[in-house]
Amino acid sequence: MAPKPRKQQPNMPRHIGVAKLPKGVYWDASGRGRWYMFDTVDGRKRRRTVAGPTATLADLHAIAEQSVNQGTVEWLCEQFEATAKFRARPKSTRNDYIYSRKLLCNYRTNAGSTIGKSLANKLRNTHLQRMIDKLEGEGTPTKANKLLRYSRMLFRWALNRGLVTHNPAVGLEAATERPRQRYPSTETYTALLRFVQSGAALRGRAAGSLPPYLPWAMEIGYLCRLRGIETITLTEAHATDDGLRTNRRKGSRDNIVQWTPRLRAAWDAAVAHRRAVFDRRKRPELLRPQDRTVFVGENGEPLAKSSLDSAWQRMIQKAMKAGVITEETRFSLHDLKRKGGTDTVGTRAEKQDALGVSEAMMKVYDKSVPTTKPSA
Repeated sequence: MAPKPRKQQPNMPRHIGVAKLPKGVYWDASGRGRWYMFDTVDGRKRRRTVAGPTATLADLHAIAEQSVNQGTVEWLCEQFEATAKFRARPKSTRNDYIYSRKLLCNYRTNAGSTIGKSLANKLRNTHLQRMIDKLEGEGTPTKANKLLRYSRMLFRWALNRGLVTHNPAVGLEAATERPRQRYPSTETYTALLRFVQSGAALRGRAAGSLPPYLPWAMEIGYLCRLRGIETITLTEAHATDDGLRTNRRKGSRDNIVQWTPRLRAAWDAAVAHRRAVFDRRKRPELLRPQDRTVFVGENGEPLAKSSLDSAWQRMIQKAMKAGVITEETRFSLHDLKRKGGTDTVGTRAEKQDALGVSEAMMKVYDKSVPTTKPSA
């Protein structure tokens, strides 16, 4: 049976055609001059004012469309990303959130829809656990746990603000990540460094060419036991008479790495490359050493961590294709810190000072095997 056509109310605005009104939007016939919609609160229908008498038909359709999406997981994510809390996060964290949001919202349900279009209050632990298990089964446990951490944060934020009635991410089981603490041998590191140096020496966009800064980022990261982000944010102010002062993250302790001919050569080459890029781009040198970032892209801007990661992955693929390394011997930028710590000469306390990490983290970054005396 067809629904009854709507009737034009006597006091309804003349510029609104009743036949074109969106579904679910009503005019208050009491003469108060407002458009309203129904919300269900605690099982009871309640009226909610959505616009005044001057609203156009386009405004009412936009309001109705927004209300259809309201309460979905996609809408919940949009609400969170519009907050100051989200904007206050570091750029890398925001990028992680956006990546995880796409992963969550684009996941297809058994009904053929997506999680993003599902009502957040309809989600249960079983729905999200099924996603975690599937990603783990596909061999991507790290991706699964990233999604899990984002879901816990999102629904906890929403629950605390009354946007959802429960947190479906509570009590979920995390995926089992494979322990990956690789220590590249000196032979592997040397072979890869030579490969990178030969590729960096080629002209840009030539076959087999690699970014000119890459070998120096490798060397400085290894010799100073730095993370990738700590390497590319070094400035000329970090070079002192005694050595290279580190700028460690995550609560690690800074130290000064004494100059050696090898470290000095890598540092001077990195600075020379930065100056060559500035000369080619006709960019003026900044006056203060603390403003002169050593590692820059071809446009002269400070090198982004994402750019370094992308360059590293492309280089690794080329090196594997060329037979320089294998899937078993490949290693990451972060593994250079582990190799640097393990190769540091000295006692365990001296290694710890060199790495700038806590005692608990020494088992992660020092893979050397101590030599001890036998029992008496």
